Amino acid sequence: MEFSGKKVTVVGTGISGIGAVGLLNAVGAEVVLYDGNEKLKIEDIEKKLGTYKAEIVLGELTKELTDSSDLLVISPGVPIDSPVVKAFEAEGVPVWGEVELAYAFDKGKVLAITGTNGKTTTTALVGQIVGAYHKDTFVVGNIGNPYTTEVLKSNKDSYTVAEISSFQLETVHEFHPLVSAILNITPDHLNRHYTMDCYVQTKEKIAMNQKGSEVCVLNFDDDYLREFGEHTTAKVVWFSRFTKPDRGAYMEGDMICYTDGIRSQELLNVHDMNLIGAHNYENVMAAVCITKAAGIPDEIIVEQIKQFKAVEHRIEFVATKNGVDYYNDSKGTNPDAAIQGIRAMTKPTILIGGGYDKQSEYDEWIENFDGKVKALVLIGQTRDKIAECARKHGFSNIILADTFEEAFQICVQNAVPGDAVLLSPACASWGMFPNYEVRGKMFKEMVYNYSVQPEALAAEGIRN
Repeated sequence: MEFSGKKVTVVGTGISGIGAVGLLNAVGAEVVLYDGNEKLKIEDIEKKLGTYKAEIVLGELTKELTDSSDLLVISPGVPIDSPVVKAFEAEGVPVWGEVELAYAFDKGKVLAITGTNGKTTTTALVGQIVGAYHKDTFVVGNIGNPYTTEVLKSNKDSYTVAEISSFQLETVHEFHPLVSAILNITPDHLNRHYTMDCYVQTKEKIAMNQKGSEVCVLNFDDDYLREFGEHTTAKVVWFSRFTKPDRGAYMEGDMICYTDGIRSQELLNVHDMNLIGAHNYENVMAAVCITKAAGIPDEIIVEQIKQFKAVEHRIEFVATKNGVDYYNDSKGTNPDAAIQGIRAMTKPTILIGGGYDKQSEYDEWIENFDGKVKALVLIGQTRDKIAECARKHGFSNIILADTFEEAFQICVQNAVPGDAVLLSPACASWGMFPNYEVRGKMFKEMVYNYSVQPEALAAEGIRN
């Protein structure tokens, strides 16, 4: 599509929407920035835009806007079945997302990663490995750096490493990575996708335009992906904790290994990594498969894996205060991700859970407490639902908190030296926080600023 002189409506005034405006400005499009929330202030949006230019429209959507637009670009938070999107579709206006828009201008090679869990860690690790070998490497997408803000820096030799969510995959059309990866698929975002079948099919769209010469990295231990691997058009490279695949990464004891179908090799011992937990072994194996497919030498891959440290908000050690270890796993926004947080704990743990209801079930999460969780502190919209589920499974040491601050204070009061406090909510942050990053940063700040002795808090009569 030629963008010069075309009228493009961008929906959403968050980081993705602003990034899209900037890219569209650069390619000569006429931009309208729309948000249905009429309570937003135009001056606040103008501050976000900075030097970017767009006509700002708030509140009711007009037929004049739908009729005059050549393209609709939606932010990931806008469902494709929303009335706004349907109104533009009714007028025959194409609907793209940030990823599709950015990809239209990418001159280099794209490595794209999705999955229910592990996306951010794997994307960051792949970005570090590729960046150590290729100067022009851009790490973008759902990891927090909009693809649209980096794509015009690309060239024929550059690499873009992109974390892609299911929301972003809803609107891909021509998106075509050199290497794609689906790390795992477990129930998530069913309030958006409605059915598991729809969610699975959306994830699989990451590879829909790939050819037989291109690579799709899949988790052999995942039933959905093992089935997908039988009919995808791309060349499949597997990773597995439990099985040696025909081609791909696998584990033998504590060693991460790789086979190309002819030759097998040991790459590194998991004890030589900074990452902990079985889920991270899977992330590392996926990164090995992706970067080998991209042509990165083994010595670079191994060296960077050894150097890599956990990403912020994912089982991140914060500090030890009064003999208690505090861990930030705010990225654990669904039960399956939060299970990994629990499994990584080696001490009696006071767990902060709860938040926005994504229609998840919490039974398996509770079952994985496995004697490690000594108390469960619950917040948010889901606290009663989770409490009921926990009691059903025989776990009764449950404390309900009205605020995040109160939840933290309860943890401080109840923790003793040798314990761990883990923020791993198993729920989204919406309704209490703008996103999981804000939630995680607030937790870390409370830990860093905490200097009060538990006895002093108890004397204040904090309820438990």
